[in-house]
Amino acid sequence: MQSKTDQFGLNEEQEAILEAADKFGKKELYPLAEKMDNEEWWPEGIFKKMADAGLLGLTIDPKYGGAGMSYLQAGLVCQAFGRWNHAIALSWVAHDNLCLDNIYRNGSDYIKEKYLPGLCSGKLIGALGLTEPGSGSDSLGSMRTSAIKKDDHYVLNGSKTYITNGSIADIILVYAKTDLNKKNKGITAFVIETDNPGFKVVSKLKKMGYRGSQTTELFFEDFKVPAENVLGIEGKGHITVMNGLDSERAMIAPICLGISERALDISVEYSKIREQFGKPISSFQMIQSKLAEMYTLVQSIRSLVYSVLSQCDTIDKKEFGKGKIHMNTAASVMFASSTTNKILEETVQIHGGMGYMWESEANRLYRSSKLLDIGAGTTEVRKMIISKELLK
Repeated sequence: MQSKTDQFGLNEEQEAILEAADKFGKKELYPLAEKMDNEEWWPEGIFKKMADAGLLGLTIDPKYGGAGMSYLQAGLVCQAFGRWNHAIALSWVAHDNLCLDNIYRNGSDYIKEKYLPGLCSGKLIGALGLTEPGSGSDSLGSMRTSAIKKDDHYVLNGSKTYITNGSIADIILVYAKTDLNKKNKGITAFVIETDNPGFKVVSKLKKMGYRGSQTTELFFEDFKVPAENVLGIEGKGHITVMNGLDSERAMIAPICLGISERALDISVEYSKIREQFGKPISSFQMIQSKLAEMYTLVQSIRSLVYSVLSQCDTIDKKEFGKGKIHMNTAASVMFASSTTNKILEETVQIHGGMGYMWESEANRLYRSSKLLDIGAGTTEVRKMIISKELLK
């Protein structure tokens, strides 16, 4: 863990949150990481443990059972979790930000009172259902899942894929077309309960990295949703999507920071114990150069990630999805993910043959590298967002 004097001006409270999350991650999450990766296994009850430690529902008002923290404070928790178990960190983001924070910011009083306490306590697990088979970056324009209004409820039909927490979720924030004639609009957000008839987990998807985080394909067949479970305004779900993507990007970037910190730590440790030509490889100038560059890259990720999280806390949340915050959150996760890839390349290189072995931590970290170039909007989409804003 970085020293307290190396935290870019974090105040005492922020340092305490980072330290508490780091201790929890090292004690409770790290011992699970290898089994989760090898077996794509999920540790039942881990969300309840996080809640009991005060590390769930972080940005939610305490009256609903949340912690009332800022995005920066929540990002520090995500960073610490990313250091010790990035698969759980990803599932935590899907629950705490993509689902829970989104419901809190956009839900009616009825929805918030019904679902937020259970999500904050870890009794309920949350997920987001947006991407569909064949859609990818054009998740709105190519959406085929429909929701037809019938009396006091809607009937959902369709499928979703690449859904983090899909097979373990009790509550999913699902987007569906309520007006099939509108291309990337006419979309409505719904809060659905997975124990209702018509919901099915089609398959659990096998991934290259983040393997313990459960990723699934879901299917809805004549699935009934009460009209009061509409999140926001009918037909305006595209606004909710874009609004949520900015906080997601800002909140997911700290996973990259945590992974990068851990990669640097194990590289330093390994260079001290690995001997070649009769001395530790840490004595070779080429290895020293790699470590120095890795450290500098970690610091640069930290600087941008913290800066953008702080910006999220200073603006009106209605501004998400447009303007400078839209550009900066895209820049944050784009830089964090691409720079983490560079750090992990050097991590494996320093570990040599051991880094290429599946069972090594260096290998597990390396296999995580590509996801955040793709998830939460691809690097190419992020570049489009940034350039569009610059060229206005």
